[in-house]
Amino acid sequence: MFSVSEEPLEDLDLQGPLLNREAGGCVEFSGRVRDFNQGKTVSSLEYQVYAGLADKEGNLILKEAREKFDILEARCVHRSGHLKIGEMAVWVGVVAVHRAEAFSACQYIMDELKHRLPIWKKEHYADGDSGWIRSHTPPLKAGGDLAFS
Repeated sequence: MFSVSEEPLEDLDLQGPLLNREAGGCVEFSGRVRDFNQGKTVSSLEYQVYAGLADKEGNLILKEAREKFDILEARCVHRSGHLKIGEMAVWVGVVAVHRAEAFSACQYIMDELKHRLPIWKKEHYADGDSGWIRSHTPPLKAGGDLAFS
């Protein structure tokens, strides 16, 4: 299941739904707001998410991961709204019988999310902000054109 949350992710029970007696491996990834990016001190970050499309695309990515890898379950939550330094911006959890499949699926999910989700961000700096930019850059097609899906 994929979802978007305006609530801090630390307050949610993210791992509970992944508990599975068949699973020998559970891989979790959390992406957090850092205090420095591209030579600037970051004071906070905002995300704007086109929730309907993000839910649809996020769930499609999780479905693809289940088809590509031998996993038992995969879940993901992405924040929206204003986040402080250190807050969790995205969480991915994957369980599988074996750890290798869980690691591979988790990396696949994060890579696809970065390229496909309709999310914009604004970094706030001590001396201004970045303006709204597409948070996740789409991959380049052959010939250098951006490939939006």
